[in-house]
This record gives sequence, structure tokens and C-alpha cells, in this order.
Amino acid sequence: MTFLTQKHLHRRTFLQGLSATIALPYLDAMEPAGRAFGRLGKATAAAADKSRLVCIESVHGAAGSNAWGASKNLWAPAGVGRDFTLGGDSALAPLEAWRKYLTIVSNTDVRMAEAFEAPEIGGDHFRSAAVFLTQSHPKQTQGSDLFCGTSFDQIVARKIGQETPLPSMQLCIENLDQAGGCTYNYACAYTDTISWASPSEPLPMIRNPRAAFDLLFGAGANNADRTVRRRDNGSILDWMVSELGVMKRDLGAADKQRLEHYLENIRELERRIQKVEAKNKSGEERAMPEAPVGVPDSFEEHMKLMFDIQVLAFQSDMTRVFSFKTGRDASSRTFAESGTNKGFHPASHHGGRESAIMEFNLINKYHVGMLPYFLDKLKNTMEGDSSLLDKTTIIYGSPMSDPNIHAHRRCPLILLGDGSKLPGNTHLKAPDETPMADVFLTLLHKFGVDNMRSFGDSVSPFALNA
Repeated sequence: MTFLTQKHLHRRTFLQGLSATIALPYLDAMEPAGRAFGRLGKATAAAADKSRLVCIESVHGAAGSNAWGASKNLWAPAGVGRDFTLGGDSALAPLEAWRKYLTIVSNTDVRMAEAFEAPEIGGDHFRSAAVFLTQSHPKQTQGSDLFCGTSFDQIVARKIGQETPLPSMQLCIENLDQAGGCTYNYACAYTDTISWASPSEPLPMIRNPRAAFDLLFGAGANNADRTVRRRDNGSILDWMVSELGVMKRDLGAADKQRLEHYLENIRELERRIQKVEAKNKSGEERAMPEAPVGVPDSFEEHMKLMFDIQVLAFQSDMTRVFSFKTGRDASSRTFAESGTNKGFHPASHHGGRESAIMEFNLINKYHVGMLPYFLDKLKNTMEGDSSLLDKTTIIYGSPMSDPNIHAHRRCPLILLGDGSKLPGNTHLKAPDETPMADVFLTLLHKFGVDNMRSFGDSVSPFALNA
């Protein structure tokens, strides 16, 4: 298991104890001896090409997509290229410290979310989510004959996710468990997910952090195992103490430190999930009584748990692709920490009033303000000689622009992370009538899906350079 004896850990090494299974992060000991002392150095060669993807949908567009909001640069800044300023009122102001990793792509359209025929008019909220990553127009139906498109994240997962135990994972924040038909004759499946394995196969999303944690770490072979462990309130790490001890004896100092940090992050994440569960079972009045026991009432706490799950999944290489739906269309959830107590959907229908637009902008800014936590976690998690942020492409946007009129032209879109694929510190303003699908087509090519000449309603690849 040491370099000098030519023994090394396999990349897919797992720790196992009882019914729990934990994949290891990348360690120097996983680099074969001859390669470890070669040109590329420790762990670099094998870790260098592991690209990751996170697609985050923010529903209801942005205050900056309204004509007046755009004139105040509430989303897209006035300057283009690298000469731009994020003013204090900008919803993107929380990303000022992350400009190096920020690429703003403004003025793109999601026309596939618009009504094509008279019966579809008014149903924007109930088809938009399905369009975000497919850039395809959903068939209006409440039956099982769903039809939309294969989503961007799933196409990428087929390219980069086949070596991992989970090709992709789908997470969400709000209740997406409705069945059957929703409003305007659309099946709820269209608004319940942003990931489609095929035009007729929407993928379920995980709302409960406990369910995502157990999926990643194999914490229990069945519900009975998981119930026993939760009742005992023990950590999965307590089940594998002996195996950990044996492994650590054969690791170098740097690997020991890296492994300890990783395991401590797992333990801390599990502890926080247990704390949420205990609080929600305590009998205290809940802000969201309909939510499962493992779902925090706090939006911020829920977001952070889901971000931490993604970082640990990337670190252990359990998956390389996530889609993350952070809201549900037409939700009236309130976000008091944003500075307004107005419900999200009512706030988005601001009536064009300047004060109401600014109130909705507070919510937009608060939502964007969740991202620095994720960026910081990725930045401070190393794999080989690079951070996970340097290897992760993050897409954050909405298939809607001005929600007051259910518009889909000039939708908000930003890209973050991977400097090999994105210019960073750049605002790119697309020519009028540019489909957002053009940006997705370019990103598909950057992920190595070179055989695709079109995606959704794309016209041509979008130039992602400063």
C-alpha cells in the first residue's frame, strides 16, 4: 500500500462497516509508485481530467429582467467584457469577491417556454422548469404521455459520469411530490424536475438531505438498518473504526490529514442532519409542518446542507453531475432574511411598480447570496494540485425573465467555476434573439460532447470568451 513497494490504493477504494459504505477522496497513495515520482507528480495525472457539473435553477426570473430593473442594472451590469461593475443593488453583488470565477451571459432567450398555442397561454409556471435544461417545448398533457427533451445535465452525465457509482444526482429544496395534473393542463412532472433522461423520462429529485446522505454513503442496506442507526443516533463512521485504523497506518502524513478532514466533514454533515431531525421531532411548532422530518425549515440551512452533500460527493467521486432545483414555480414561500416578508410568487408579480420591483430584487439577491458558501467549500477542497472549484462548471439561471408578465426573453444566466471552460471576470452580452440553448450547446462541446450540432432551439454555438 506504499509507493516504494509499488502497492497503492485503488481509486474506487471504499471503507465498509456493517451496512455503511464510504468512498475515499483522492489520495496520493492512489497514485502508482512509478507515476508518483514522474513528471506530473503526486495524484495530479489521474485527478486532472475529472470535470464536474452543477446546474442550478432559480425560478421566476429576476427583477433585473424587467425593463426598469434592467435600466438600474439589477441583474446584468452596464459594462461588458471585463469592464463591468456590480452595484450595491445588483442581485449579483454577493459574487463580487468571486469575480475571477464569474461569467455573466445576458440577453439570451428561452423561447421554448413560451405558449405556442392558445390553450397553453398562462401556463408558463407549469412548463418552465422542464424547459430550463432541455431547451425544448413540453407537450401539454396531464397524462402519462409526457414529452419534452433530454436535459443538458443528463447528456453531460453520459459523457463524464459513467465511471462513477452514480452518473448524476438530482436535488431540490421545495416540495415536489405532487402527482397527476397541475394547473393549465400540465402534468406536475413538468414542474417537479429539471432533469430528463429522455424526452419522456423525467427524473425524480431528492428534497430530504438524509435521503441524499444515505444514497451517497450507503448508510444502511434497507429501511430497517437505517431506522436502527438513527434510533441509536450514531455516526456511520463509528461503524468502521477498525478499518480506519488499519488504513491510516499505511498512509503518508499528507494523506492522513486529507482523510481526516474528509471524514470530519462527513461526521459534521451527519451531525447537522441529525440535529435537524431531532428538532423537527421535538414537538416544536414548525414553519413548514408538511415537510419531512429531515428537511430544515430554514431555507439557508437547507441550501447549505445540499451544497455540502455536493462537495462531499465530488470529493469522493461518487458522482460528477448534479442538478439542483432551488424553488418551485408559483410558490409563496417567504424569505424574511432577504429583507421582505412578501411571498415569493406575489413578490414576482410586482406590477411594474418600482418599489415592488426592488422588493422582489431583495429576494433575488438573497438567493444569489447562497452561492458564495458553495464556492468557498469547493475552493478549499483540493484534488491533486487543483481545487474542486477549478474543476467544476456551475450554471445558475432561470427559464423565465420578467415574471410579472411571464416573459422568457432576456433571461438571467451566470456561469461560475472551471477556468478551463469559462473566461471568468467577464460579462458577455448576447446579440438580440440569441437562444439560451446556444450557450448550452457550447458547454456541451466543452464537456467533450462534440458530436452534437444542435441542442433544443439552438442556432449556433455561443462564443464563451472575453
